[in-house]
Amino acid sequence: MTPDLSGPRPGRPPQVPGEPPGRAGGPGEAASGEIAPGEVTSEITPGELASGAAARAGGGTRLMAVAPPLFVVLWSSAFIAGIPGVKAAPPLLLMFARFALAGALLSAYALVTRAPWPRGRALAHIAVTGLLIQAVQFGAFYTALGMGFPAAVVSLVQGLNPVVVVLASRFLGETVSRRQALGFVLGAAGVVLAVADRVSLSAWGVALCLVGLSGLSAGTLYQKRFVPVMDVRTGTAVQLLASAPVVGLACVALETPRVSDWAAFGGSVAWMVLVNSIAAFILLNTMLLRWSAGRVSTLFFLTPSVTAVMAWLIAGQTLHPLAVAGLVLGAAGVLLANHRASTDQPNGPVPRRGATQDILETPGEVK
Repeated sequence: MTPDLSGPRPGRPPQVPGEPPGRAGGPGEAASGEIAPGEVTSEITPGELASGAAARAGGGTRLMAVAPPLFVVLWSSAFIAGIPGVKAAPPLLLMFARFALAGALLSAYALVTRAPWPRGRALAHIAVTGLLIQAVQFGAFYTALGMGFPAAVVSLVQGLNPVVVVLASRFLGETVSRRQALGFVLGAAGVVLAVADRVSLSAWGVALCLVGLSGLSAGTLYQKRFVPVMDVRTGTAVQLLASAPVVGLACVALETPRVSDWAAFGGSVAWMVLVNSIAAFILLNTMLLRWSAGRVSTLFFLTPSVTAVMAWLIAGQTLHPLAVAGLVLGAAGVLLANHRASTDQPNGPVPRRGATQDILETPGEVK
């Protein structure tokens, strides 16, 4: 570094010989090694992780302990809320309303809380992730629902996401042990069992479900690879706002935008906006920032069975014993696939105060 030849800075006394650097400051000066007010550092060293950082991580650790089961329940509820929605309006119109309203609400919340917004390449990567996970996935899945394709089968195809992700794990440099591979096999078997008694097939429905699965899996891998750090408030808002106009244009081009039952449409949109698009995706993005893509994706093994249980409790549909067996088998698969969960670390350096804002607002920082 070029030495500072300009002399003492205004308001700072000159360094006293014999004193360690940083100790000669006047009132309010931070001692060496401390963070002065307004100062921003970019990462935490391993030693800090083991000491001071552990003390303030307790709340976050407890939150992440309940995040997986909470995410599964919230995510699975989307299929229940979507059934009356696609009966009341075309599916792409339903998705446009969902993305636009959720994006607007989350953006307002981010502005009120002064959350940092992404810029440059970081913004572009987050937008691409949103188009894949939001527009492609849900546009295809809900179009299949609107065509009468069984929700159980849509949930089945979505539940195969972990298999696709683990097969592409080399893209992320992640390794899979034999025990984890067995977990993926058990999880996939649980998914099939959960809907084995209700499978009916149509060529268009299968094609749309495969497109939706591709969007979910590709978006998961893309986000883990190119978006290692982001603020979940503004990041999720960007994903939603990037998807809304794309789905809106598809709605105008491919559908007749018309609502036949405003009560059912409004209730469906309200649930999917607040619960599925905001709460569930904030949890998903938070888990993807902290854990491996393979670990997060295994939670989708549970969604078909949980969807079947919720349909029994809420919609009065019959709960087949195979669905219960699938839930147990899927849970066993998740436990096996995540047996190294205690060693998972965040992707790259752990951000400290202000570091997230630096990374998101500096073009080119996210590779």
